[in-house]
Amino acid sequence: MSDGSFGGFVAAAARRGELVVQPRMGIGDPAGMRAGLLAVRRAGVRAVGTLTLDSFTRVGDHGAVRAALAAGDHLNGYPIVAYPPETTRSVLAGAHDDSFPVQVRHGSAKPQDIVVALLAAGLHATEGGPLSYCLPYSRVPVAEAVRAWAESCLLLAGLRERGGRPHLESFGGCMMGQLCPPGLLVAISVLEALFFRQHGLGSVSLSYAQQTHPEQDAEAVHALRALAAEHLSDVEWHVVLYTYMGVFPRTPRGATALLERAAELAVRTGAERLIVKTVAEAHRIPTVEENVAALRIASRAAARARRDRATPDTGVLAEARAIVEAVLDLAPDVGVALVRAVERGYLDVPYCLHPDNAGRTRAVVDGTGRLRWSRTGSLPLAGLVRASGRAETTAAELLRSLSHVERTYDDAALHPVVTG
Repeated sequence: MSDGSFGGFVAAAARRGELVVQPRMGIGDPAGMRAGLLAVRRAGVRAVGTLTLDSFTRVGDHGAVRAALAAGDHLNGYPIVAYPPETTRSVLAGAHDDSFPVQVRHGSAKPQDIVVALLAAGLHATEGGPLSYCLPYSRVPVAEAVRAWAESCLLLAGLRERGGRPHLESFGGCMMGQLCPPGLLVAISVLEALFFRQHGLGSVSLSYAQQTHPEQDAEAVHALRALAAEHLSDVEWHVVLYTYMGVFPRTPRGATALLERAAELAVRTGAERLIVKTVAEAHRIPTVEENVAALRIASRAAARARRDRATPDTGVLAEARAIVEAVLDLAPDVGVALVRAVERGYLDVPYCLHPDNAGRTRAVVDGTGRLRWSRTGSLPLAGLVRASGRAETTAAELLRSLSHVERTYDDAALHPVVTG
């Protein structure tokens, strides 16, 4: 049985051998958002709901939200800060309960107002992190984002004093969505989870985004679980896998196949939750119906899959462990260590344009489809990685890497191999 919390719901499903599936759905109109949550709840799968926030709220431009609402403009997500708590509670009424928890997803480097609003509405689960919601999405200095996220964690942790069980998910395994080798993704997710624990959270999840090679991905999720078991034994945790976040296949068959591979990867590696994507991802914002269809496709694929703990070791765990240990050695306070690690280039995300990011690392998809470091900059990976050392990735190579998954799945869809 679930204890009514987000983490407890996922843990209860895992004990039953069920993968929890989740959309990334956000609708600006309260009635539309409520209808979307109810549709997911009634989809006939083991799911949790999502309130994804609009882009103005994510950057704290609440004046722009109010102007858009006054003008009747459509927002690309739910503006939880602009609506009074009573409005959001009415959205959730009859949808959000112990059997259908709802998570707020936002993308903010400074989320204090968002956390206050979600708690006032009776919600207790959200996601992000001081690096993962700062480096890709903002120009906020990392030190400022660390302070903001420390405050936000304490706001959430205050719910524990009133008997609640807040949950916070690290977005660290999804940096830039693509072309970040798995070792760094795993390390950032673990480090953010440690930051959450340091600031009072007792229920966390660690993320990893499906990348370009299924065996490399499986190795990465196993590495993430291994490091979480080592470092987070005193808190409740689970792993959430994201369906590929880069350039998505344009054909419905290719997009469906990629989603099915994500569900199979989740089951194979023991990930407890899966964020789905739809056949519309390459073209437009998906409808509620398309989100529900994706949840059902993923659940069916998960039901056919089997757990497989045997994965070849190509060094992902060693890379991730080396980065985590080097960062933690910088300071006893995890937040201070994160700031120093970014300053020294120990955490340096390829192709990330944030002013604080060192920008000395690069990665490419090799001939086998695996993500490889071509430049490691100041990452603490001496003796573990042999990068190509090339001066720079060419534009043609970068475009090929960015479109690798799209081409692979669309080519297979358009030119299926006939056997027999």
